[in-house]
Amino acid sequence: MSPRRSDSRERMITGAAALLGEHGAAGVSIDRVLAHSGAPRGSVYHHFPRGRTQLIDEAVVFAGDFIAGMIEDAMDDPDPLRAVDGFFTLWRDRLVRGDFRVGCPVVAVAVESADAAPEPARSAAAAFARWQQALATLLLRHGLTEERSRRLAAFVIASVEGAVVMCRAERSTAPIDAAAVEIHDLLEHALRSAGPRG
Repeated sequence: MSPRRSDSRERMITGAAALLGEHGAAGVSIDRVLAHSGAPRGSVYHHFPRGRTQLIDEAVVFAGDFIAGMIEDAMDDPDPLRAVDGFFTLWRDRLVRGDFRVGCPVVAVAVESADAAPEPARSAAAAFARWQQALATLLLRHGLTEERSRRLAAFVIASVEGAVVMCRAERSTAPIDAAAVEIHDLLEHALRSAGPRG
């Protein structure tokens, strides 16, 4: 039995997201996505009438939602330090499991020129904003001011993403391990200084 069209579409999006994380936007072609996903060639323009740009954009949205889910799951922990530590651990584990070949699909799009295809860059910006908001909400709940929560959330995301890039280059977890320790200490101090809310 042949796969349903919706299955083909989903496989192409998840395949494109995986390829973005490993090869960057320049390394994502329709042929490569088809080979990776096993989707039929005829379904590409049926599901993605704007072609490669639409496919990459939807892959960025998918990856952004997936990582937001990871963050939101980690943020369910009532201890904000353990929650942020858990987010670093999730990325560390992904790097090790992927033999340091797997990076963040959203970063892969964000670092490339947006002139030719602005939609994926806008989707990347929206993903970063969503991740930061989730972290800022957690910190705000634990006594930090709104402004400090926003700044620290941006710093945490920048630290994780920068560490992931460095880990891939070095083929080592040392950068993310170092970032995790420093962020933990910084947040511990900030939360202790804020004191209990109420």
